[in-house]
Amino acid sequence: MELLTEDVVPAGARDVKHEAREFAEEHIEPAAADYYESGEYPWEVLEAGMEAGLVAQDISEEYGGRGLDLEEILAMAEEFYRADAGIALTLQLASFGAEMLQEYGDDWQKEEFLRPVAQNEQLTGLAVSEPDTGSDLAGMETTAEKDGDEWVINGEKYWIGNGVEADWVTLYARTGHDENDRYGNFSLFIVPTDTDGYEAEHIPEKMGFRASKQAHLHLNDVRIPEDHVIGTEGTGFYMLADFFNHGRVVVGGHGLGLAAAAIEEAYDFTHGRQAFGRDVSEFQKVQHILADMRTEFEAARSLNWRAAQKVANNDNSGFWAAQAKVKSTETATMCAERGMQLHGGRSVLTENRISRVYRDVRIPVIYEGANEIQRNLIYGQW
Repeated sequence: MELLTEDVVPAGARDVKHEAREFAEEHIEPAAADYYESGEYPWEVLEAGMEAGLVAQDISEEYGGRGLDLEEILAMAEEFYRADAGIALTLQLASFGAEMLQEYGDDWQKEEFLRPVAQNEQLTGLAVSEPDTGSDLAGMETTAEKDGDEWVINGEKYWIGNGVEADWVTLYARTGHDENDRYGNFSLFIVPTDTDGYEAEHIPEKMGFRASKQAHLHLNDVRIPEDHVIGTEGTGFYMLADFFNHGRVVVGGHGLGLAAAAIEEAYDFTHGRQAFGRDVSEFQKVQHILADMRTEFEAARSLNWRAAQKVANNDNSGFWAAQAKVKSTETATMCAERGMQLHGGRSVLTENRISRVYRDVRIPVIYEGANEIQRNLIYGQW
C-alpha cells in the first residue's frame, strides 16, 4: 500500500522525496524502536543524515547548504515522520530557526553562524516558548536590555529543541515595553550556548517523540555583543510570524507522516487476523473505519500541499499554513486513535508501533502554535 504517493508532490521536490524515503528505510526505521525505548539522542542517525545531505540543507548554496525550498522540506518531513517522529524531529531541528538568520542577518553573522550549520559543523535551535507562555508570542517575559555595547538577557525558555546540544540558538526576547504596540516589543538574538549564564537541562521522560531532546533554559545575565541582534530591534515578532507560516506547513507534513504510519499499521493488522471465524478485515465496521482513515488522510494531504504552494508564493500565507497544520495533525490523531481501536488489546503493548504513533500524534497538535490558536488565525485571516 502506497500512501505517500508523489502525484501531489511538485516535480521539483520528488528527488528529495526519494532520497528521504531511502534514508528513512535504511537509517530511521531500523533504529526507531530502540531509540523510543531508550530516549537517547540519536547522534548516529543525525550524523548519517548529515552525510546524506538531508540535514540543515534548507540553507542556501551560498552558505554551504543545498537551498532546499519549502516543498522539498515538506516532502522530506512526510517520509521521515512516517518512519519515526522523534528521530525525524531531531533531524529537522538541527537548523531550526536558522532560516531567519539567513533572511534577516548581516553578512558577518551568516559567515560566522549560518555557514557552520549548513556544513554540518554546528547545531542550532530556536528559543521562543517559556515555562508559563507557549503560543502567545507577544506575552513572552524573557528580557534583553542594552548595557553599553552589549545585550544582557534574563529569563527562562522551555521546550527548546537542541537547547543542550546546540552550539548557538536564535533567542526571542522582550526589548521594549510599549503598551500601545504589543507586537513591536521583541527582538531576535544569536546566543552562543557557551556564554556565561546560559544553562540548559533536558526535559525528562516525555510520553512521545522520545528520541528528540527538548531543554529548559535558564538565562542569568547572559551578555552578548550588540552585533548579535538579528535584523532590526523590535521586529522579532514579525520575523517569527512569517517563519512560522513556513514551519506550520512542514508540521502538517509531520502529521501526514504519522497518519500514514497509523493507517499502514491498522491495515496490516486487520488483514490476516482472525476473529469469530473470519478475517477481521471482512467486518463492514472495520472496513468503514479504514475507509474514513484513508479519506481524511487524502483530504489532509491535498490541503497541505495546496497550502505549501500558497505559502511559497506568499499568498495569504497565515490562513493556509494554519489550515494545513490543523487538518493534518488532527487527522493524524484520529488515525492513531482508530488504529489503536482496531488493534484491540494489543494496541497498548509498547512493542507495537501503533502505540508509539498514538503517543507521538498528541504532540504536533500543540507545538508550532496550538491548534486552538490556529483556528483563531484561520478565522481572523479569512
